Order: sequence, then structure tokens, then C-alpha cells
Amino acid sequence: MSHSPLISYLAGIRSKQPWLVLSAAEKFSLSGSNHPAISHFYSFESKSSEEQTFVIPDGCIDILFDCDKNNPSAEVFGTPTAAVNVELNKGNRYFGVRFVSGAMPDFLNVSAGELIDHHYRLLDLVPQANQMFEEVISSSNFSEQTDLFGSFFEAEDIRQPSDLTSQALRSICESHGTIRVNELEALTGYTSRTLQRQFRADMGMSPKAFSRIIRCQSAVYDINQNDDVAFSDLACELGFSDQAHFQREFKKLVNATPLDYLQRVKHETYLKRIQYL
Repeated sequence: MSHSPLISYLAGIRSKQPWLVLSAAEKFSLSGSNHPAISHFYSFESKSSEEQTFVIPDGCIDILFDCDKNNPSAEVFGTPTAAVNVELNKGNRYFGVRFVSGAMPDFLNVSAGELIDHHYRLLDLVPQANQMFEEVISSSNFSEQTDLFGSFFEAEDIRQPSDLTSQALRSICESHGTIRVNELEALTGYTSRTLQRQFRADMGMSPKAFSRIIRCQSAVYDINQNDDVAFSDLACELGFSDQAHFQREFKKLVNATPLDYLQRVKHETYLKRIQYL
């Protein structure tokens, strides 16, 4: 696939995990989904080196299958609230499912709050997924794995948040995380206390914490998409008090300064590693 169509496809993915892409030994494969709750599927073989792999806050739930023949596993990851190291087994092949930001699969026997900054064995939360798990980890074909998971998920539901939380989620995402709680109050007609209590019950975190994640992802997205991004302008657009504030926040959530991140993701080998199927 040429870089222009690939870039166009990547522009549609708002939840970025750049360090996971760079952890791939060769290709990092992506595939879209017809289900509105699934952002995309991905597959890669991890490097054989001792490099650490970090995941960054994205507001998403991921299910990651380790397809090791001798010791396969599948884990459900909630969003982290800061950059965190995830342990990958060297040289193993992985298959992943990323849900859209804010989507909570109803089959998970855990609350939204219990998923924040945590991960669990899939079969502990979803015992009925055992057959799907066995079929997915037994397959070495990415397209077949997406079909297997898709067939399983067709019979499942997404946990629906309240209308109040849904309205707040839309506003946070549309503003790229820059909307403030008092603006959400005016928009929804509810007090801050009611808004925060309901949002936390549905999402496991406060509107401010979720906005912080979306703002971080918006910064990552803009750096990925723009060759001539000016960090001072980006800091202003995303509502940071100054560029120093933006740099501190970015470093905490992404585990790199904006400049270091820009240099790494703009390197030719980053795009060459990604393939869309």
C-alpha cells in the first residue's frame, strides 16, 4: 500500500499507540471493522530485543492475544492515565482489538473504574469466550482472526452510558479535550457534581481526566499528521497555559518530549512498518 492511502487511513484513527507500532519486528498490520464500537484490529510480531514498550492514554479498551503456541494468553487492557510499560514476549506474534474511545463491551465482568490503569485475563472476565480464544490463537492468518473475533462479538452488546455521559463524551471529543467542566455544565444543564458523578459511574474517571487523555491524543494525532507542526501553536490550540506546560504534560503521558516524539514517528521506518489490510 502506498504511503498516501495509508496516511489517509491512519488519519481516521484518533487513538494512537505509536510505541506499540515501533515494537513490531517488521510489519504492524491494521484492519478496519464494520462494528461501530471497534476502532480497528491489529497484528504484529514483537522484536527480539530487550527494548521496553510503552502504551499511552487513549481512553480505549484493548484485548491483546499472545499467539504463542506453548503459552498463549489474552488480556483485557483498560486505558492507562500516564505512559506505562507493557511487557511483550520477545519474538511472539500478537493479535489485538481496539475499541473506540469510551466504548465498554458489556461482556466484561468488571466495572469501568476497575479497568482504568489495570489489565485482566480475558477468560477470567469472559469465560464464554474460550472457544473464540482457542480459535484466534490457533490461527496465523490476520484476516481470519478478525473474522473470528467479529463473529463472537456480533452476539454481544456495548454497555450504554447515560444520555448525560454520552453528551459529555461527544463534546469532549469534538473539542479535542479542551472543553472545561463549567462549559459542560452550561451545555448539558446539569451541575458539575451531577455531571461528574454520572460520568465517573459510566466511564470510571472524571470528565477532566478523560479530557486530559483526549487532549493528549489530539496532540499525538496533530504531530503525526502535520510535517511542519509548531509546538507553540499546538500548545495554544489545545488550551495549555504555555509551551512548557504542554511539554511537561506530553512527556508524562507519552514518555517522550514532543520534539523527540516528532523525530521518531516521522522517521521513514515508522510508516514503512505499518500496513493496512
